[in-house]
Amino acid sequence: MPDKLIIETSLDTFEHDVLTASHEKPILVDFWAEWCPPCVVVAPLLEQVVNERDGEVMLVKLEVDEGENMKLAGRYQVRGFPTIILFQNGEEKGRFSGAKPVSQIELFIDEHSELI
Repeated sequence: MPDKLIIETSLDTFEHDVLTASHEKPILVDFWAEWCPPCVVVAPLLEQVVNERDGEVMLVKLEVDEGENMKLAGRYQVRGFPTIILFQNGEEKGRFSGAKPVSQIELFIDEHSELI
């Protein structure tokens, strides 16, 4: 049974869902908010890239306005939404903000991750 490639996380599950899991494969974390138009634009593009890479990378979505999730945005010094951060081996490897086309998301992953 394949692992889920796209999941939602929270303050309580972030360490397991992102930091621990990033030792297995690169994890893209989408810091987003429901009221943010660019967040709505980039979300399906991130999902498309992750699905096309067939398990090579995972997408974890964090809605910053839900519960105490804003604490994670503060911890990672997220200044605007959406901000997408790539984690690998428990560490931040790169980030970008705003909506980007699929080709730029692909390039970002290739430049910032060590894919096997």
